[in-house]
Amino acid sequence: MDRIASATLSCPAISVSRVCRINPCGLNISKKRFSCRVAVASGETTARVVDTELDLEHKKHDLLRAVQDTQRGLTATSDQRSVIEEALVTVEGYNGGEAIDLVKLDGTWRLQYTSAPDVVVLFEAALRLPFFQVGQVYQKFECKDQSDGGIIRNVVQWSLPSLLEDQEGATLVVTAKFDKVSSRNIYLQFEEISVRNININEQLQALIAPAILPRSFLSLQILQFIRTFKAQIPVTATSPGRRSVGGLYYLSYLDNNMLLGRSVGGGGVFVFTKSQPLEL
Repeated sequence: MDRIASATLSCPAISVSRVCRINPCGLNISKKRFSCRVAVASGETTARVVDTELDLEHKKHDLLRAVQDTQRGLTATSDQRSVIEEALVTVEGYNGGEAIDLVKLDGTWRLQYTSAPDVVVLFEAALRLPFFQVGQVYQKFECKDQSDGGIIRNVVQWSLPSLLEDQEGATLVVTAKFDKVSSRNIYLQFEEISVRNININEQLQALIAPAILPRSFLSLQILQFIRTFKAQIPVTATSPGRRSVGGLYYLSYLDNNMLLGRSVGGGGVFVFTKSQPLEL
């Protein structure tokens, strides 16, 4: 019995670390654990990205809600402008370090709000003058296949209700070339102001070419002329060495459905949302 006891006590001790290193199935446990950690980290990153995107959409919604009752900036009070500016800065912070993507920028953007005096004055005129209406206002960028610039068209749909169709009686287009001067700034050089797409109302059409009487060739020609009429006024520099009228425009935020801009030099802020393509 003593021999058995002494034999048992003299057995070499097996360390815990040696037991842990036993891998009877030949599995690479450390690699599995590493893969597991990578999967967890990837899942956490994806979750953070989703949370950020959801948060951004909420902030954009807050901005659009803030501008909703201002008639595109016409009736905004000082308190409303402060709230809008705060909401603007918040959204701008989400992609402030990214260069502007001309492929995303290309297309038609509808104005939701502005503090720019040269645009607000149009809304003021429509409010004061019963014979003048301002419809939708757009910015149309043509830069899909460009790397450093393109064409921008500022589009204002307007009307004289006693003569033209409501809201979309005629279209004012201010065309400019633009060049990227930094990752976010573009410089505009205005080229032309034009009036086009004139749609006279039914009453005026009846005066020109009464529906009851047979329409003469002349009256039909007059109607066709009015519909296709286009007045153009160039605004380019007339003398060599002089630069065309222009301005610096800071595109502070851009994604697939929202564009925010600031006219450098105190010209106001702009809030646009993506619109259906506009044919001019």
